[in-house]
Formats: sequence, C-alpha cells, structure tokens
Amino acid sequence: MLDALGRAIVTGEFSRKVFPTENDLAHSYGVSRSVTREATKMLSAKGLLTARPRQGTSIQPETSWNLFDPDVLRWLLERAFSLELLAHFTQLRVAIEPMAAELAARNASKEGLALIEAAYHRMEAAERGEEDGLLADIAFHVAILEASNNPFYAQFRDVVGTALKKSIVFTNRFAGRQASLPAHKAVMDAIKAGDTANAHAAMSMIVREVMQLIDLAKRDEA
Repeated sequence: MLDALGRAIVTGEFSRKVFPTENDLAHSYGVSRSVTREATKMLSAKGLLTARPRQGTSIQPETSWNLFDPDVLRWLLERAFSLELLAHFTQLRVAIEPMAAELAARNASKEGLALIEAAYHRMEAAERGEEDGLLADIAFHVAILEASNNPFYAQFRDVVGTALKKSIVFTNRFAGRQASLPAHKAVMDAIKAGDTANAHAAMSMIVREVMQLIDLAKRDEA
C-alpha cells in the first residue's frame, strides 16, 4: 500500500481530487485501518502527507516532500516527462558533480580509482552492445561520488542515478545522443592524474551540455 499510494501521490493522481479518508483508503486498497494508518504515517515522514485534527489527511505541497528519499525519487521517475523536473535535477548535478570529480582527483583511493575505471570499461562495452549503457553511465558517475571520499557527496548517489535516468532518456530522444566516451574518459584521466582543475572542468562540461540541450528544448516548445 505504501508503494502504490506514494506513487499515486507523486505522479499526481490526486491532484484534482480530495484526498480520501482513512476508511476510503482502507476499502480501496483492501487493507485494514491499522495498515492504512501505518502507511500514511510513513508517507507523512517522507513529507508527502500531513494529518491535522478534525481536518483529516491531506497532500503536502512538493516543497515539503523529502526529494532525497529513495522511494520519492523512484516515484518521480514514473511521472510524465517534464523539462522543468529534468532542469531541476540537472541544476543540482551542476552544483554537485564537478566538485565531486575535483575531490576524487584529490582524494580517491586505489579502490576508488578502480571502480571508476571499471565503470568506464562498462561504458565501452555498452558502445559495443555488450552492456546496458544507462546502468554503465550511472555506475561511472556514482563511482566518482564515492571516490570523492566525502560521505555527504556519496549519499547523492540515488539523486544522481535518478537524474541520469531522466537525462539519458531525454538526450537520446531529443538529440539522438548517447553518453560521450571521450568526455567521460577526460574526467577519468584527470582524476587518475590528480588534476583537480581539469577533473572539475571535464565533469562540468558533461553536465552543462545537458543543461544546454534542456534550454534548447524549452525554446523549441515556446
């Protein structure tokens, strides 16, 4: 019930409806009121719902949602495609990933470098049709977050993974592009060389290119 109700809220199923009462929810999902109460409590903890005495339960505005929660991120992926949502994700990536690459160039352990290299080799395999390109690209970017040796950056893995899933579908559809191997190799080589400035610049170029495509798509829609 938690998954189904959370997905319904995030994808906008209740956007033009009054949120159901506890009794109605229990009946709709075929569960007891205690199960319904526990599910709504968990969704409230994620910032999706709020319960007030004598007013019942209602959906919180998106500004109150815990957008870093893995479940909320997963449900966001099921929303209808939105350039605005993709832009928000990409703006966050612009702020996070170049600095993570710079930190990886400064701090990466041998194990961290090995994970980055392994992910890049997976991207090469994807070019040959031997690997899933999306999963390989996500693995590369997540490996860099983790190689930063900063636990706060590492915890952006779910956000970056979700952003990439949205981003790659968009760039493939809009521009007919896949992830650029030379651009990703430039990031990897700079990190391996301990070149903080070029690691930052190379990663910035990858993410900002997506932002440029979004701006172009917005102009086409106008």
